[in-house]
Amino acid sequence: KKLKELNSPMPGRILTIQVQEGDIIKVGDPILSLEAMKMENVLKSDGEGIVKRIAISTEQIVDKGQLLIEFE
Repeated sequence: KKLKELNSPMPGRILTIQVQEGDIIKVGDPILSLEAMKMENVLKSDGEGIVKRIAISTEQIVDKGQLLIEFE
């Protein structure tokens, strides 16, 4: 599966971003950590792609459905 973008599955706060622009992502790779309801959720890739743009930063509060990362 080819990735196009990663959107936030829930509202929360970005704890860490484990990828950089230009990184090649494969299925199961951790992409970022999102804190929601006092729990840390590690978002993992469900496809493959190259990171084109990171639209968020650490400690940023995000809404459900908000664009986090774009892929090529």
